[in-house]
Amino acid sequence: MLDILGTRQKELLRALLGTTEGLSADALAYHLGITTNAVRQHLAALANDGLVAPAGLRRSGGRPEQLHVLTERGRELFPRHYSWFAELLVGLVRQEHGGVGLRERLRRMGAEVAAGLRQRRSDAAARATAVDELAGLMVELGYSATSVGSDGEQVIEAQNCVFHQLAMKDPDICDFDLALLSAFTGRDVDHQECMARGGSVCRFRFGGGIGPGRASEMRPRSPTPRDVTGIGGA
Repeated sequence: MLDILGTRQKELLRALLGTTEGLSADALAYHLGITTNAVRQHLAALANDGLVAPAGLRRSGGRPEQLHVLTERGRELFPRHYSWFAELLVGLVRQEHGGVGLRERLRRMGAEVAAGLRQRRSDAAARATAVDELAGLMVELGYSATSVGSDGEQVIEAQNCVFHQLAMKDPDICDFDLALLSAFTGRDVDHQECMARGGSVCRFRFGGGIGPGRASEMRPRSPTPRDVTGIGGA
């Protein structure tokens, strides 16, 4: 989103990034070389987008000055390297525990997330409605998911994979999603299409009931040397 903001608004946000207590409109005007009224207009627009917020008052020689700070949403506009850090963690787990150990941990994580999401289910939610409710929860998590089943078939299609870059490098990451979907619904999950493997969407078809934590994969495979030894061998 930072790229779509105007030059002055970017400069204003960068100025606020360098302070923890905040800056006044007068201080921002001096820093940016524009009028205080212009700064207030920019602050109002950025506050409307949830990027800045008023902080405390600072006493000066005269009337106390209103300070303004970046919100957490505003700070998230600046570069973060979560995917890079996650890739390092995944690589370390694979090195230490092999591919089988990595997938076991991903499935356990997915099941634990599902357990937390189940606590948010409405009391009236039954197994028949679990897939639709799960699609809504996935939207909140950023998956851009919809329930598209028909003729008794229950399917979720996700147009956005929140781990896409990571899954492109290591498709085992999909085990997290499969475990989450399976544990939440108590259903077997057939991963019919995957964006990390060239699909246009991530498509999950829900089958019958299963034991906790199980899900069917797109292509069953036997353990490989990489699974056993990790990256580069042991």
